[in-house]
Amino acid sequence: MHMPGKPRILWADDEIELLRPHILFLETKGYEVTSVTNGADAVEQVRRQHFDVVLLDEQMPGMGGLETLSEIKAIAPELPVVLVTKSEEEHLMEEALGRQISDYLTKPVNPSQILLTCKRLLEQPRIRSEKVSQEYLQAFARIAAALQGPLSPDEWVDLYRRLTRFDLELEGDEGARQILEDQFREANRVFGRYIEDVYPDWLASQPDEDRPVLSHEVLPRFVLPALDEGRPVLFFVIDCMRFDQWLEFERLLAPLFDLELHFHFSLLPTATPYARNAIFSGLLPRDLARRYPDAWSEAEEGESSRNRNEETFLHDFFERRRLRARIRYEKLIGAADGRAFARQVNDFLQHDLSAIVVNFVDILAHSRSDSDVLKEIAPDERAYRALTRTWFEHSWLYQAFQELARQRCTIILTTDHGAIRCLHPTKVLGDRETSTALRFKFGRNLRGDERHAILVRDPLPFGLPRSSVTTTYLLAKEDYYFVYPTNYHHYVNLYRDTFQHGGVSLQEMIVPIVTLRPRAV
Repeated sequence: MHMPGKPRILWADDEIELLRPHILFLETKGYEVTSVTNGADAVEQVRRQHFDVVLLDEQMPGMGGLETLSEIKAIAPELPVVLVTKSEEEHLMEEALGRQISDYLTKPVNPSQILLTCKRLLEQPRIRSEKVSQEYLQAFARIAAALQGPLSPDEWVDLYRRLTRFDLELEGDEGARQILEDQFREANRVFGRYIEDVYPDWLASQPDEDRPVLSHEVLPRFVLPALDEGRPVLFFVIDCMRFDQWLEFERLLAPLFDLELHFHFSLLPTATPYARNAIFSGLLPRDLARRYPDAWSEAEEGESSRNRNEETFLHDFFERRRLRARIRYEKLIGAADGRAFARQVNDFLQHDLSAIVVNFVDILAHSRSDSDVLKEIAPDERAYRALTRTWFEHSWLYQAFQELARQRCTIILTTDHGAIRCLHPTKVLGDRETSTALRFKFGRNLRGDERHAILVRDPLPFGLPRSSVTTTYLLAKEDYYFVYPTNYHHYVNLYRDTFQHGGVSLQEMIVPIVTLRPRAV
């Protein structure tokens, strides 16, 4: 009879009677052990009930250990299995490891050896969680002290990376997670003040240790040097990809590529018409509006027309610099576009530079905002990351990267901006011509709470176009979103807990740019 709370071990060995002292030892240590003498019975036990770990003899008559392992994994893929073998042959170990065993032991085994192995497998998640919680609580004071003093852009990147790592690794300790969420919000509060102070100076200077690379400098700083290496370059812009989402992609891509990680800061507003147009044109929004007044007026009309001129901007970038290159541009919006791209991905290697815009992550963010079902599936940022990882692992995009990993090429991967989960409303006042975005507004004589937003009275020092002398911008800080006083409570509830972009936060502004070089070539 199963004793509630006791870890459960299944031990399969055709000489199980000789192992009774080992089983008794494990039982005295608080484990419940079920023993069987063959592989078929082991598979049946796994099918019928839950176990925490399986000890599996490699050499059993009938169904052998490796065959039993495959059957068990088909039923319970996450169940830890320890292979116990008399053989130390390398090919056997490679085959076993390839079939996802958690560990292996060589006979004869002693009780303490078995105990330590089980303890490690069963308690490692708890031990790891406690260790990460302890690391964060020790780091809390250092992060809090850093937020009291002036930070350089590189120091802000380092602080954001540390907070993100803890956000990814803290599991189970809800108290520590609450402290982390509060500190993340405090970091964004300080970051908003910092950006308000330094941003115009950034635009008036060149990149250095006190000034990061911005959106309009991505092509000259990262893409052009890669073209000089003589390999075909594929430049991926994954719309609305946060740093934590990149880290999920990285786990799958790291075995295939050598990765070189850098960061750039998204221009303000952290939105598609501004940041992504700046990437492809190499121009600030104010300069782009002067050079392409018709295209810019289109960019302000609505979502469908925001980035229809990226290919034109990209070719113009090369023409202004008198650079010659065979360029291809592709925008992948739906699944059909993506599958077609994956099928013909090698065709892109015939060009010097292929620029590929991937819209899925942005679509996912907007879909979650509009769908109660997706909010249930991804109720918080951890679940949102997991949803993104699941998509990527089974996506045409990952399939394309797997093919590119076998080719002689260089991949530059980045995004135009990230997104933040909006939890706090703030009132805004404007006329009927005011833009409709939730994290930024532009229009005539806008008014809002300047504790919650940056009011840009003169757009030009912020690199933004000014259509009239009364044009102003509002950029939301922290996790605020703009709501008009009319039907205030309705819109507060409608947009609370949605992922948005366009404002000033670590998650929106500090974005990864990664160079990937295939390991196989």
